[in-house]
Amino acid sequence: MPRLTSETIGGGDQSWLGSTHGIGNCRTATIDVSAFTSGTHYPNGYLPSGLPVNVADEGAAAPWTGGETEELGFLFTDQPCATTTADFAAPILRHGLIKVDNLPVDFTPVDAPGFVFVEVAGGGS
Repeated sequence: MPRLTSETIGGGDQSWLGSTHGIGNCRTATIDVSAFTSGTHYPNGYLPSGLPVNVADEGAAAPWTGGETEELGFLFTDQPCATTTADFAAPILRHGLIKVDNLPVDFTPVDAPGFVFVEVAGGGS
């Protein structure tokens, strides 16, 4: 008898999206699982929608640190990673309107081509 497991992960909280602009053009990148740490990047067992990532190398997307050679992207949907060590493909938003206060982590807006950052008074929608 095979040992089957199931896991349900939805699209996640996408209240960080300021508009629908860009969502139809998400690019696929390979998430370098070894670059992310469970306590910092996925404390709930998954990488959350809206997580800033460095996609300078779309074959090995890593956490965003703001380094000079990095290219900014945002994970479009929740991605399970607590049960795997294998890298996997995921959709990355590469341009659009971002509600900074609604991102799943603290983020300081940067001058990134293709992105417009807005703050939401009170952190609401």
